[in-house]
Amino acid sequence: MMKSSERLVVAVSLLWSLAAVGGEQWPCFRGPTRQGESQAKGLPLEWDAAKEGGKGLKWKTEIPGVGHSSPIVWGDRIFVTTATEGGAGAEVLCVSAGDGKVLWRTKVFTQETARKETRNTYATPTPVTDGKRVYALFGSGGVAALDFEGKVEWEFREYRFYSRHGLGSSPVLEDGMLVIPWDWSTDPDKEGADKERVGWQLPWDRSFVFALGAEDGKQAWKTMRGSSRISHITPNLWTDESGRRVVVSAAGDVVQGFDLKNGELLWTADNPGEGITPSVMIAEGLVIQANGFGGADSVRAFRLAGAKGKLPETAMAWEQDKNPPKLPSMIHAAPNLYCVTEGGMAWCAKTATGEVVWRERLGGTYAASPILADGKIYITGDDGVTAVIEAAESFKVLARNPLGENVQASPAVWNDHLLIRGEKHLFCIGK
Repeated sequence: MMKSSERLVVAVSLLWSLAAVGGEQWPCFRGPTRQGESQAKGLPLEWDAAKEGGKGLKWKTEIPGVGHSSPIVWGDRIFVTTATEGGAGAEVLCVSAGDGKVLWRTKVFTQETARKETRNTYATPTPVTDGKRVYALFGSGGVAALDFEGKVEWEFREYRFYSRHGLGSSPVLEDGMLVIPWDWSTDPDKEGADKERVGWQLPWDRSFVFALGAEDGKQAWKTMRGSSRISHITPNLWTDESGRRVVVSAAGDVVQGFDLKNGELLWTADNPGEGITPSVMIAEGLVIQANGFGGADSVRAFRLAGAKGKLPETAMAWEQDKNPPKLPSMIHAAPNLYCVTEGGMAWCAKTATGEVVWRERLGGTYAASPILADGKIYITGDDGVTAVIEAAESFKVLARNPLGENVQASPAVWNDHLLIRGEKHLFCIGK
């Protein structure tokens, strides 16, 4: 019998795939399943985008400003956010997937800039779309919805985000609810903040998760987490035994489940660590989450069945404490889990047990999350080189492909093409 978590992945993938004729949509961070999985066939295996007219390079479009947000796709339109004017200009661009032409560019608002981690940007969260609007979150915490012609329909700027590392989580959208985790700290620029370290190295009780109505941008609910620390984790969604949709959202020290409809905090699991970046993975009845820095320094898997209240230690199915990913998110290709660390160590483990199948050095450094398509895993490094490996129980590198530009953003898929955002350009790669 198919588990609820497996039904989730299948249902969500089918929903987005059938949403428009002509191919699978890539509507949010990590695509239609929120787990980096694509149903696309025929993606390129080899390319050289470092050369003008190089193999596989279909087009290359300059993106102004700075941002680590991933491109998203609906139909033949690509949407990407960026920060211009030294970070103050919060902008959304729409690009034609066919030829890379910029169809429109909208400055949504001017945002305040604050201290952040050097590698972060003021346009790191990936936008999300439902096919009617594009919803964008920026480094200051401001949110906006735009129609497909670039007109701003609403803004929400009630909260101001502070964190010495900046904002990294992306919003998720489901059933007309735009859900945003707010895992912050005290203002890092205020006097004494470096000594105080509250919300960062010391837990506090002021972080929360909230939801906005997609139609009007009004707050639908807001729920305090309790004791936690900062993170940059994009939530996921799961259907529990009763059919209820649950937002699974992790922060420093905790993994939690919230009722999508009303924000009720349903359960909490301990997961020591802060500054966590890899997104929540749901597979084979488990929620799988790395735990970042200053904590257990591991990947933990928790059983979801019957989750309620404070989960006991017995709810943890397994823990893998060697080479946990600190930045890239994980890939699930049944029955295995695949990870790459920021330092270039790749490993494969059994999803159900955490037993390591192989562990090999891939080389390079990594921040972007990999994607899975047609039995292959595409892993893009900070130097723009994408390693393609088999999703298999033996380690095999099939290709290494240069881009000619540094990369921090996770790739996206458009039909049988890869979309990779570099430091200065958006690249479309095909056969």
